Amino acid sequence: MSAARLEKLNPQQRRAVEHGGLSLADAGPLLIIAGAGSGKTATLAHRVAYLIEQGADPRRIMLLTFSRRAAAEMTRRVDRILAEYMRQRSGPAAGALALSLAWAGTFHAIGARLLREYAETIGLAPAFTIHDREDSADLMNLVRHDLGLSNTEKRFPTKNTCLAIYSRAVNGEFALAEVLGTYFPWCAMWPDELRALFARYVETKQLQHVLDYDDLLLYWAHMMQEPSIAGEIADRFDHVLVDEYQDTNKLQASVLLALRRDGKGLTVVGDDAQSIYSFRSATVRNILDFPGHFSPRAAVVTLEQNYRSTQPILAAANAVIELAEERFTKNLWSERASAERPQIVSVRDEAEQALYVVEKVLESREQGLALKAQAVLFRASHHSGPLEVELTRRNIPFVKFGGLKFLEAAHIKDMLAFLRWAENPRDRVAGFRVIQLLPGAGPATAAKILDRVSERADPLVALGEQKPPAAASAHWPAFVETLRLVRGRAAGWPAELDLIRLWYEPHLHRIHDDALLRQPDLLQLVQIASTYPSRERFLTELTLDPPDATTDRAGDPLLDEDYLVLSTIHSAKGQEWKSVFILNAVDGCLPSDLAAGASAEIEEERRLLYVAMTRARDHLHIVVPQRFFVHNQRAGGDRHMYASRTRFIPAASLDHFESRAWPQAASGQGAARPARKAIDISGRVRRTWG
Repeated sequence: MSAARLEKLNPQQRRAVEHGGLSLADAGPLLIIAGAGSGKTATLAHRVAYLIEQGADPRRIMLLTFSRRAAAEMTRRVDRILAEYMRQRSGPAAGALALSLAWAGTFHAIGARLLREYAETIGLAPAFTIHDREDSADLMNLVRHDLGLSNTEKRFPTKNTCLAIYSRAVNGEFALAEVLGTYFPWCAMWPDELRALFARYVETKQLQHVLDYDDLLLYWAHMMQEPSIAGEIADRFDHVLVDEYQDTNKLQASVLLALRRDGKGLTVVGDDAQSIYSFRSATVRNILDFPGHFSPRAAVVTLEQNYRSTQPILAAANAVIELAEERFTKNLWSERASAERPQIVSVRDEAEQALYVVEKVLESREQGLALKAQAVLFRASHHSGPLEVELTRRNIPFVKFGGLKFLEAAHIKDMLAFLRWAENPRDRVAGFRVIQLLPGAGPATAAKILDRVSERADPLVALGEQKPPAAASAHWPAFVETLRLVRGRAAGWPAELDLIRLWYEPHLHRIHDDALLRQPDLLQLVQIASTYPSRERFLTELTLDPPDATTDRAGDPLLDEDYLVLSTIHSAKGQEWKSVFILNAVDGCLPSDLAAGASAEIEEERRLLYVAMTRARDHLHIVVPQRFFVHNQRAGGDRHMYASRTRFIPAASLDHFESRAWPQAASGQGAARPARKAIDISGRVRRTWG
């Protein structure tokens, strides 16, 4: 590689690119610890190009990535580097470029290709087909039904939950009991049935000559345990390179180490501080333990120069991650100086947090910073609920990544439908949705009940006279009584929405396997409701349409050329924005109260905050609500609890931040309007259409 091009790299990047020197065939294993924004992709692309320029056959290079797009981008970068090289000199690289990278792709794509080649050798039908996730779930459901598990006295996990349990056990190399106890406790009563289901599922796939997504890794890993096959495959490649190694699971690490038992020609790139996908079975242990798998140990090159963020932002991020229990030591730095430190902003509550974000976003927009250059990040999807409502109210377009928009989630729509139906019994769409929440009540039953309700002046009388479906008979009295209380406004606002929540929660657990994850959304909805003076105002200002209409217009980015980005931290990895807001930086949210157990879970939560902070280029706002709305308190009791700043920013680290409180916004409702004479607008509208 020409000296001029290598001079574009910093010393650490160049050291990684040139690892092995002129004896590349015998180059030992290399681990590149690439800090956030440190030019990881460019370094890996230059490494591949350097290997080819030094005579490596691109057909004998395997490049493993985590997405087809990443593989394609890496190939394009390598080709551009080689094209530049060829313009300067002729030689072997011309032929190399024409061949390109024949074995660049995702783990699953490369696994499928190898399994196809060795199918007959390992007992697979050469014409096997591959099921996607939806196909796999459908097959799981067929087996589930054949075993009689769809008619159990207590509801058995759905097909998607069963597939998720199976996938977690396979990819993480976990025992079933461990998976159930740690990740699916609500399914822990079914270990024997699930084990039988998975055994029959595997048998059925083999009889039908199909593989699912997980099999592409599982069969590859088992194939690499056969010395003759493993040796043959390993001999086909001189160099194996892996991107985002911190995101690999145990099965992928097993495959990789079997491909390169001595580590020769092996390069992996990643950042232990950005390992945040344990819910996908990824484990940070793969990258932390990588050097020790080989003797002598793998070389480690650390990329610390950051090309994204200002130095104050990096100093604050370094202060967060340096408290990690175990990590590769690095200290990110940047030549981008700035006098602005990241801000820790204390606000009264989540409602005020939403007002603060909106005010600052609009203020930055007026100063020339586009909405798309700003992002709001949060730990869990429901944390953005109050903000989404405020953005909708203010007609600010936004797009959300990571989970449904808050107001579009099925369980939120269920709660709101009950409230709308209590408010207006003639709202047939709302009633149709609510009635079908009861067991045994399908569309036909719902339509029949609604017809009866429409015939009577008092819907409660009609419901009291209605004979419910047999399966719903035990639930019918509570249903009618809750509707009576809410419609009669006996509890007052917003307590009547809490009554709906208490009625709905048992049905939530019956309908959704992941009810424990959805339940906080219901509490969030009640909190949002408490910021409105009345139920009418709440329903009106949310501007929710029936399910068959376009909802949440303010959240549709296609309606505006500019829009604010809302994202979970997990979905934001790999992205960057000029200005970043991090919501709910308090214990219980970050770290999540669901991850407050094992030390490994807490450490991953610390890495989540680090990832969020390092998405910011110029401005970083970490927002700390002082109190949160709580529920199930006695009437008249304290309905708020006080929160503390996230433990990941202790007092000793505050010198890296500017701490300030944001004042409460004025909330005047305006002067009362004089009464007006009634005008028959309804009749005028009807006449418009003849």
